Amino acid sequence: MTAFSLNRRALAAGLALPFLARAADAALPPNRKFVVVICRGGMDGLSVAPPVGDPDYRALRGPLAMGDEALKLDGTFALHPQLASIHALAKAGQARIAPAVASPDRARSHFEAQDVLETGAGGVYATSSGWLNRAVGALSAAGRVEAISVGATAPLILRGPAPAASWSPGRAVDTAARLPTLLQDLYRDDPLLGPALARGLATETMAQETGAGGPQMGGLRAAPAGQGREVARAMGEALAGFLKAPGGPQLAAVSVDGFDSHANQTGLLNNRLAALDALVDGLHTGLGPAWKDTVVLAVTEFGRTARANGTGGTDHGTGATALVLGGALKPGGIIGDWPTLRPQALFENRDVYPALDLRSLEKGLLADHLGLERRALDAAVFPDSAGVQALTGLV
Repeated sequence: MTAFSLNRRALAAGLALPFLARAADAALPPNRKFVVVICRGGMDGLSVAPPVGDPDYRALRGPLAMGDEALKLDGTFALHPQLASIHALAKAGQARIAPAVASPDRARSHFEAQDVLETGAGGVYATSSGWLNRAVGALSAAGRVEAISVGATAPLILRGPAPAASWSPGRAVDTAARLPTLLQDLYRDDPLLGPALARGLATETMAQETGAGGPQMGGLRAAPAGQGREVARAMGEALAGFLKAPGGPQLAAVSVDGFDSHANQTGLLNNRLAALDALVDGLHTGLGPAWKDTVVLAVTEFGRTARANGTGGTDHGTGATALVLGGALKPGGIIGDWPTLRPQALFENRDVYPALDLRSLEKGLLADHLGLERRALDAAVFPDSAGVQALTGLV
């Protein structure tokens, strides 16, 4: 079926995880689950949730604009056609979008934006631990709380003093996969090397679409393109197995790589978003009844330019789209405000305006779903963020 087995006994036999090593405690109350999915590379929010009803959308997006193939949510927004499972959750009141969200960082650098995204700090390189790790520490003050990351290495969001387990399906990190991202930051403003790199990436993307490569999960080149959805679903099912095990973790983080769509964006995002959708579907179906106590937050380091570039892609932007899903979610419309795509509403005349601080959304979910107090959120989990109001009422 997939590149790895989901047999529960086999998984447990090969892992040295704190929550599997200790005996299950029958007195444990039912655990609420919180999962963060990091979509690395700068996921294009206007493709994830195209505002097809915005009067400026089609002219601004040009060849990247979607039509009837988009999965309608309301009079303004739809979902990408590869997000069919997430769309079904949305229609059931278990998925919502935050269409103009951003971290405090405005540099449009992968290095800096991912650091701020995962540390939860107000500026780059302000702390070396992740906000989800600090949330584990704050929650553990009232009783032991477990966390797990999925991938070959623990992401920054879960690094820090609080203990956290990690699990990988068994492939080494593909370090070469991150090289294009690093080069794009280095040569972004170079008039000669910047366009040359974009053309090279376009060639590589076309090669991947013909079967030479596939979507990357947690830093892994998971499978040929045709198998990417099955591998992603299996990873979601595996994570669900850990989460619903007696005494299992309550918090988790997983990364999906490869969203840096400078060239041939349509084909690239078809693969990447199909993998994201399958991951969520595997988690949803794998959790079964435990889904009703679960919240999933899918975020990215920044959005992308509102206009297409000359190689059928988009460049580093600002306002992004976050997805909030789960059986514990309250039904509703979009999260935050939609600044529209009017020329005067664009950020620096190029990006979706960042109308919602991502920390506000994260604070609200941690407060409502996991019971973290404002003092801990403002000072410990998101340092020096007392001026960022928690967006509550979503759970």
